Amino acid sequence: MIPENTGPAAVIVLAAGAGTRMKSRTPKILHEIGGRSMVGHALLAARSISPRQLAIVVRHERDLVARHVAELDPAALIVDQDDIPGTGRAVEVALQALDAEQDLTGTVVVTYGDVPLLSGQLLAELVATHEREANAVTVLTADLDDATGYGRILRGEDGTVTGIREHKDASDAERLIREVNSGIYAFDAAVLRDALTHVTTDNSQGEKYLTDVLGLARKAGGRVAAVVTADRWQVEGANDRVQLSALGAELNRRIVEAWMRAGVTVVDPATTWVDSSVTLDEDVRILPNTQLHGATTVARDAVVGPDTTLTDVTIGEGAKVTRTHGSGAVIGAGAAVGPFTYLRPGTVLGDTGKIGAFYETKNVTIGRGSKLSHLGYAGDAEIGEDTNIGCGNITANYDGEKKHRTVIGSGVRTGSNTVFVAPVTVGDGAYSGAGAVIRKDVPAGALAVTVAAQRNAEGWVAANRPGTRSAELAQAATTDSSSTPASTEEGK
Repeated sequence: MIPENTGPAAVIVLAAGAGTRMKSRTPKILHEIGGRSMVGHALLAARSISPRQLAIVVRHERDLVARHVAELDPAALIVDQDDIPGTGRAVEVALQALDAEQDLTGTVVVTYGDVPLLSGQLLAELVATHEREANAVTVLTADLDDATGYGRILRGEDGTVTGIREHKDASDAERLIREVNSGIYAFDAAVLRDALTHVTTDNSQGEKYLTDVLGLARKAGGRVAAVVTADRWQVEGANDRVQLSALGAELNRRIVEAWMRAGVTVVDPATTWVDSSVTLDEDVRILPNTQLHGATTVARDAVVGPDTTLTDVTIGEGAKVTRTHGSGAVIGAGAAVGPFTYLRPGTVLGDTGKIGAFYETKNVTIGRGSKLSHLGYAGDAEIGEDTNIGCGNITANYDGEKKHRTVIGSGVRTGSNTVFVAPVTVGDGAYSGAGAVIRKDVPAGALAVTVAAQRNAEGWVAANRPGTRSAELAQAATTDSSSTPASTEEGK
C-alpha cells in the first residue's frame, strides 16, 4: 500500500555559500534572528509542509554547519556540493543523493538557508498551485517598488512565465517590471532531473544556473507559472549584517504584533524583543526595554519589565519581574523579583515568594512565601517556606576548591548581614542575630548569635590620624563635652 502523500516529495535547502559579506568567522546561515539561526528558520518552514524527504546542501564550513543541522533536524539528509559552482549544481547533487535513497516522483521544492522569514504557509501555497495547475515549474515571485538588482519575471500573454531576465541584461522596458524572481521554486521531479543534465557552465560566471531549468522546461513543452507574494520580507535574504538586522527587526515586529493580537499587552513594541520560541499567555503585560529569549514562558497576568532580559525562564501566573537579568530560572505564581536582580541557572522561587533589590541567586530552591528582600547572595542552597532572609545575607558556598550546600528551614528569621558558611543546616523556626557567622548547624527554634564584646579605643583617631578632618571634629566634640558645666541644684 502506498502511504498517503501529505506533502511534496522533497524539499532541498541550499546552504553552501560562504557569505563573505557577513565578514564573520561564523557561517552566514548560522547567524541568528528571533532566537534561531537563519538555517533553523529555513528548516522549520520546510518541515511545516511535511515533505517525504528533506535535504540540505552544504560546503562552506561544512562540519560546523552539518553539526548544527543535525542538532536541529537529525532526519535531514546532509549533501556536500562538489567543486562545480552554481545553484543548478547544488540542486543536482541533492537530487542525486535523494534518488539514491528513493527515486523521487512528484514535487521538489527548492529554497535557501538564508531566507529566514519565509513561512510554511507560503511554501504550501506554492506547492498547492504547482500541483493544481500541473506545472513543470512554479516560481515564487514578489512585487517590489524598487526592483533594482533583481531578476525580472517575463510573462506571456497567457500569464505563464516565459523567462527570467537578470537586471544587468534587462532592457529599459524590462527594468520597469516590478515582479522579481525569489529563487524559490517548485519543480516536477522528472522535469528537474532531465533538465539539469542539459544545464551547462557555459556562461560568464562559469556556473550551473538553476534558472536555466525554466527555459529547458518550456522548450520540452512544460508549463512554467508563478505564485506572487505581496510580502517581500518572506523572500528577502541576508547577505550582510545590515540586511540581517533589518530582517531581525521585521521578524520581531511580527512576533510582537502576533502576541498583542493574542491578548498580550506590550507597552512599547519598539523596545520589546521576543524570540520566536517564547510563549506568552493572555493578559501578560510586557513593559518597555524587555527582551525574552529561548524557551521563556510567561503565564497569565504576569508583568515583566521594564529593563528586563530573561532567557529560558518560566514565570508563573500573576508574578512580577522588574529590572532583572535571568536565565534558567523558575518564578512561581504571585512571586516578585527585582529590581536589579540577577537570577542564575537553577534558581527556583516558590509561589508568592520574593527576591528583591540587588540580589544574586544560583542553584537555589526557595519555598512558598519566603523572602530574600535585598542586598544578598544565595547559591547552592535550599530555603523552606515562609522564611525571611535579612538584608545583606549570603551563603558562603565556595571554599576555594568545592561548592557546598546550605539548607535553611521553614519559618526562619535571619538578622542583617548573616553569613552561612556551607555546608550548614538551619532548622525550622530558627533565628539568627545581626552579623552572625553561622559555621555550625542551628537547631529548630534556636537563636544563633556570634557576638564579640565591643571595645572602644579612646583617643585612637587623634593618635593615629592627626591633622585629619576626623581628628579635628573629634577634638572639637571632646572639647565641647568637657566645657559643658555640670548640673547643680541651683541650675535646676
